[in-house]
Formats: sequence, C-alpha cells, structure tokens
Amino acid sequence: MSDINKSTFKVSQMDCPSEEQMIRMKLESNPQIKYLDFDIPNRRLEVYHQGNAQEVNKALGELKLGEKLLGTEKVETPISEDETKQKKILWWVLYINFGFFVIEMTTGWISSSMGLIADSLDMLADSIVYALSLFAVGGAISRKKKVAKFSGYFQMALALLGFSEVVRRFLSSSETPLFQWMIIVSIFALIGNLVSLWLINKAKSKEAHMQASAIFTSNDIIVNGGVILAGVLVYFLDSKWPDLVIGGIVFAFVMRGAIRILKLSK
Repeated sequence: MSDINKSTFKVSQMDCPSEEQMIRMKLESNPQIKYLDFDIPNRRLEVYHQGNAQEVNKALGELKLGEKLLGTEKVETPISEDETKQKKILWWVLYINFGFFVIEMTTGWISSSMGLIADSLDMLADSIVYALSLFAVGGAISRKKKVAKFSGYFQMALALLGFSEVVRRFLSSSETPLFQWMIIVSIFALIGNLVSLWLINKAKSKEAHMQASAIFTSNDIIVNGGVILAGVLVYFLDSKWPDLVIGGIVFAFVMRGAIRILKLSK
C-alpha cells in the first residue's frame, strides 16, 4: 500500500496565480509535501503528502484563504507533465506581456492616454507573476520571496503614480487623448493576448500554473476590450473622461495585483 496521502481542499479565495504562488511557497518547503495539483477555476487544491493532513490544513490556515479540508485518501504520487514544454510556452507569454508593457507605456505617454498606460502596467503585473513562476525554479524559497517583495512594492508605486495622474487630469484642463493610438495599440495588444491564450491552450495542460496563466490572459483580453471601447467613446464624445475612467479602473486592478504579490513575500 502506498504511503502517500492525497488531501483535497476547497480554497474559496484562490482565484488567480498570486494565491497559487502563496500556497506553493508555504507548502513546498515542507519535505513531506510531494506534489501540489491546483484547480484554479474550481478553487480546489490536491496535496500529495506524507504524514497527517491536519499539518497541511494548519499551514494553509495561516494564509487565511478560506481553506476547507474535503477528504484524504491513500494514492500513488502523480507524474508531472513535461515541464520543459510548459516553461517554453510561459517564456513566450512572458516576452509578449513585457513587450506590450513597453509598447503601451511608450504610446500611452505619447498619446496622453491613461487607459493605455494602465493597461501597460497590467501587462507588467502579468509579466511579474510569470517571471516569479519561472525564476529560481528549484531554488531557495527565500530568494523567490525577496523578488516577490520587490516586485510588489514596485508595482504598487507605479499604480499610485498612475492614480495620482488620473486625479490630476480629472481636476485640470488636460488634453483629450489621441483615440487612434488607443484603438490601434489596444487591438495589437489584444492580438498578442489571443496568441498567448492560444499557446497556453495548445499545451492542453492540467497543471495549475498553465490553467492560471489562461485565466490571467483571458482577463487581459477583457481589459484590452475596455481600452478599445474607451478609445471609441473618446472619438464620439470628444472627451477625455472615458479614457480616465477606464484608466482608473485598470489601475485599481494593478493595485490589487500588487497587494497579492506582496502576500507572496510573507
């Protein structure tokens, strides 16, 4: 009979890669933990481990993510999928996200569009999460936490600067953004995210980080659509307000992502 237990948990607040990373860094340093299988959409976690399930439950409880132990059974340790193929895909997704961060940040300032600037920071937030997943694989958890801490504070600072600029433009007679840049650049960013999603889905992976990446990229597509809509409204209304509204909304998402990344460093 196998000496490996599989404990299944319902984690109500596990809805993005940040929570997955928090759980990984909390549990993977424990030598009794052999394998973690995440189901982000259904907020379920399967922990393959030796020893008592209550120890795992206690460790998860310290993260305060609303965990609930559903059951434990004896099993064989699962064989993970081809990590080399997955890493190659994640590197491509990282390159696409970081590339569009640079493009949207640059064109956002040129066109005076807070929507593009905010979307660029959303792309940067994704890049940080993907980089954390790929950085120091098999290395020390402490090093990964330091990177997460730096990245979280850096992203939070950028989000605060973005909010302050949105408020300044609300209160001043700033110029109306160039809607052509907003629409064209966002369409290219949308295409980039669609390619990323295609690459991720092509892998047909059930691994957690791949599923989480698909969710993250799907959210980006929605944000891209929001910026395109804001550009259309700027054109029809000849007003800066649609751009500032969408910019403020996306900056809020960026700030939320920064807070989640900072949780990884604890």
